[in-house]
Amino acid sequence: MPPRILGLDVGEKTIGVAVSDPLGWTAQGVGVIRRDRPQEQVMGQLRKLIQDYQVERIVVGLPRNMNGTLGSQGQKVLDFAREIGTELGLPVETWDERLSTVSAERVLLAADVSRAKRKKIIDKMAAAVILQNYLDSRHKKAGNGEN
Repeated sequence: MPPRILGLDVGEKTIGVAVSDPLGWTAQGVGVIRRDRPQEQVMGQLRKLIQDYQVERIVVGLPRNMNGTLGSQGQKVLDFAREIGTELGLPVETWDERLSTVSAERVLLAADVSRAKRKKIIDKMAAAVILQNYLDSRHKKAGNGEN
């Protein structure tokens, strides 16, 4: 059985969290971690999710500018990704997250989710979009005999 993967949408105030299903085909949003607390608490929450879901890899959405360059927020996310890899002892990959929040917002609008509810779940939905795109790319490569 493929290892489960944790997907993270890292923002200034929150981290959206998603996890792959046990077969590695689909991503489900599982929650949001607030960043307005000590870093040890944030790492503790991530550690608990890793244990609960038996995660063996982490994918962090990397915000890039539309021209592909890395801005200041992208650099902060890269630094955080390195930090969690060291702190949690798992492989961490970054994944281009351009338009993931826009995609998540469109899904929620199409489902006629109210603005108040969208605000509460947009981060975990964005994490699910990032992780799903990552999973889809892996399956595409595997189907081409790559990987």
